[in-house]
Amino acid sequence: MDTHAAKDPSLYSPLARFAGAAPDAPAWFVSAVARKPEERFVEVDGTPIEMLTWGEIGKPGLLLLHGNGAHAGWYRFIAPFFADRYRVAALSWSGMGASGWRREYRVEHFVAEIVAVAEAAGLHAGVAPPLIVGHSFGSFPLAEAACRHGDRFGGIVIVDSPFLTPERRELRRRERGARPQRPRELAPHRVYPTLEAALARFRLAPLQPCANLYIADLIAREGLVRVSSEDGSEGWTWRFDPFLWRDFHMPDLTGVLGRMKCPAALIRGARSQLMGDEDFEFTHALMPPSSPRLEIPDAEHHVMIDQPLAFVAALSGLFAGWPAL
Repeated sequence: MDTHAAKDPSLYSPLARFAGAAPDAPAWFVSAVARKPEERFVEVDGTPIEMLTWGEIGKPGLLLLHGNGAHAGWYRFIAPFFADRYRVAALSWSGMGASGWRREYRVEHFVAEIVAVAEAAGLHAGVAPPLIVGHSFGSFPLAEAACRHGDRFGGIVIVDSPFLTPERRELRRRERGARPQRPRELAPHRVYPTLEAALARFRLAPLQPCANLYIADLIAREGLVRVSSEDGSEGWTWRFDPFLWRDFHMPDLTGVLGRMKCPAALIRGARSQLMGDEDFEFTHALMPPSSPRLEIPDAEHHVMIDQPLAFVAALSGLFAGWPAL
């Protein structure tokens, strides 16, 4: 059992107590979210990929990649802090957010989405190659892209991604092997009758406390979509493809860390459940020599939710002196 869940069962439904209302938010958050991005789609291998952009084309490029089951909106309150200095873009991976779904998903698809969105968003129009930040799952295709196309990137930032030690990979393999596998037709998303009911079921994965529930509310609302049932009734369900991982098995990409063709940096939440001390050291040791590494104090895995302003400050400080031109 998750240790957090054992202490606090409310982690399974952190927004339930608001009964569908939005929690109060601080002024900085309201101001950031009010800076609306341009929203459009770019087709990649026959699938429309959602793309949000801020800032002017011609400024240095910055691409923000989200984690598994998330969406581009996880950066709506982060990207505006960089939009005066950068041309910023955030994408929703295929099968997630408002992007289209695929019949099958491969690492090659996600790599192609990085390259296509960077190009379509005008991130290469600046004087320097774009920087790319990948959180959690987002760093896996990013690391692969840095091997294949790293000569086109100024640098990449891996944020709290579970590149695990061999011991932890073996432990996770055994744990997954012991779980029963459900057939595709038995695992669709549940449809909730009201937005209030759907929001009440939102939770972070892995389960963890969330002090900034106004952020959880924002990403939960954007992660839902209204649907109609066969009987004509309407309800709400999650946007991401529930079957994305049914036939997709992420290869072990740990080995690519030492073959990346551009500078790389590493960030983790100091209290992360997914990137422990040994994983942090293990991952950093595989990366190019002299790769910067930073920890966000009082943050767990979802660093942009746990400590959004500290995350902005960490990236800003990193970009101020890295990579060397």
